[in-house]
Amino acid sequence: MEEKLKQRSCDLIKIVLFGPESTGKTTLSEDLAAHLNEPLVKEYMRYYLQKVWDNEKRICEPRDIIHIAEGQMDIENRLVEMAENVLICDTNLLELKVYSEAYYKGYCDPQLLKHALNNHYDLYFLTYIDVPWTPDDLRDKPHDREGMFYRFKNELDQHQKPYIILKGDREERLKKAVEIINQLIKNKNCGF
Repeated sequence: MEEKLKQRSCDLIKIVLFGPESTGKTTLSEDLAAHLNEPLVKEYMRYYLQKVWDNEKRICEPRDIIHIAEGQMDIENRLVEMAENVLICDTNLLELKVYSEAYYKGYCDPQLLKHALNNHYDLYFLTYIDVPWTPDDLRDKPHDREGMFYRFKNELDQHQKPYIILKGDREERLKKAVEIINQLIKNKNCGF
């Protein structure tokens, strides 16, 4: 398990979309990947849990968390080879840690915790709750959006992760995110 959670080192700029459910992470990550013509690390948790729901009609259990984490890192580590400058990640292990602690009374598997905190990303885009909540088979916290947002924000603050809060509609978020990523690319190419 240890190796499956380890992040492959690379010289790319790694961006993570981070925040509670139904805050536009997937939409923005898809828009960014398309705009930048770079690969997108999709959210494995959504795929995995939808499959569990469809096949077993059950919700996520603690035993699922490590399988989800391994699947997420497998996708990320494979796509590192395909990116030129930037890797856009719809989520990461730190988000899985937040959800694990939120749903399982503060519990997070020690191996997940270790890698969630040690894996490196250049910037987190923390998506705000100013977009409408959209129900689906997996989303279940429409009345605790603010509490969940601050849970995610506190995680970034506590572990001193670099982040920017993104607010506004789809176009506003994309414009701001692209400007920031372009500046990161420019700084990297200039050796800053």
